[in-house]
Formats: sequence, structure tokens, C-alpha cells
Amino acid sequence: MSRNNVIKLFLLVVLVGGLLFINYRYVSISTSSIREWILGFGAWAPFIYVILYTVRPLVLFPASVLSLGAGLAFGAFWGTVYTIIGATLGAALSFFVARKLGKNLANRSWKGKAAGIQKNMEKQGFLYILILRLLPILNFDLISYAAGVSKVRFSHFILGTLLGIIPGTFAYNFLGSSFVKGEYTYIIGAAVVFVLIAIIPIFFRDKLKKFIK
Repeated sequence: MSRNNVIKLFLLVVLVGGLLFINYRYVSISTSSIREWILGFGAWAPFIYVILYTVRPLVLFPASVLSLGAGLAFGAFWGTVYTIIGATLGAALSFFVARKLGKNLANRSWKGKAAGIQKNMEKQGFLYILILRLLPILNFDLISYAAGVSKVRFSHFILGTLLGIIPGTFAYNFLGSSFVKGEYTYIIGAAVVFVLIAIIPIFFRDKLKKFIK
């Protein structure tokens, strides 16, 4: 693993450790508030959450916050399910908004790195989108908008998105649900899963970066 990847891994571990410390020392009320706010909608809570996640890309609200919130409110399993539904619908919304507003861009030849992204996105389709979703290289919403203004097929885009977001979505929701449990061992276990899912792509990042250029 390269020196840059070691540094990134170290920073990730520090970040997760910091979040755990802050949660224990300062944030217990805040996490409870997030959970109570979502569940305050009663039987409509899952529906409201999915709607919020669907429109989230339009205001560029951090996806990680909502994902952790789902874990807090619904638990690791259902939080993951609702987040995947909302994130997939949100990606589809971004795709169609970009395609509608960027018709002229879709018919033009891009330049520089953007040209490589456009070419591979249109040529590789599903596989390219899947890799972009699995690897934390480009912003989630940026990928959706870029796909919308390219000539990539929607079916390839949405399937690659749906499958590619599963590992990361579960990691965030599992971590969020661990805060509700409040048990030290459970939180540590969730943090380990979160870190593992986050670092696995790092080992392949350098090789796959060549593929996505």
C-alpha cells in the first residue's frame, strides 16, 4: 500500500475514533434528538425519510448525516433498506434533472479529464458506474449529474448505483444503530466494520484509478 493510502487510512481511523469519543462525551443528546425527530412522524417516518433522501441531492445536503440518522431511527437493517431506496431514487432524480437541463452538453465532446470520464462512462456503462459508487473517489451527486449529461443508459446507471452503494450504506447505518445500543463493544464492532468497508477500496484504488481515467 502506498504512503498516501497509509496516510488516508490513518486519518480515517482518527476520524472514526474522534466520532466515537465525541459521541460518548458530548453527542448523546444530539443523536437521540435525530432519532426522535425521524420517529416523530410515526408510521410515516420511513416514507418521509425516503422522500428527504430523494430530494437531498438538489440541496447538496450531506448523505452521511441522513444515513447515520436512519441507523439511529430504524436500526442497521431497515435503515440500510430505506437509505438504499432513497439514495437510488435521489440518484435517478439527479440523473434526469441533469439530462433534462444538460441536453446540449450530452451532445458535445468534453475535454481533459472530463472527456475520459465521459468516454468510459458511455463505453463501460454498468461496470464503470458500479466502480465509481464503490470507490470514494468522486462525489456521489457529481457522478449522478455527470451520468445525466453523458450518453450512458439509465438502466446501466441505476443498476450500478443500486449495487454499488450497498456496502457503504450498510456501514453508515450499522454505525448509526450502534449509538442507540450504547454498548461499548457493539459500537467498537460497528466502527471496525465501518473502517473495513471504507479501507477495502483503498487497496484497489490505484489500480482502478487507471481504469476510470
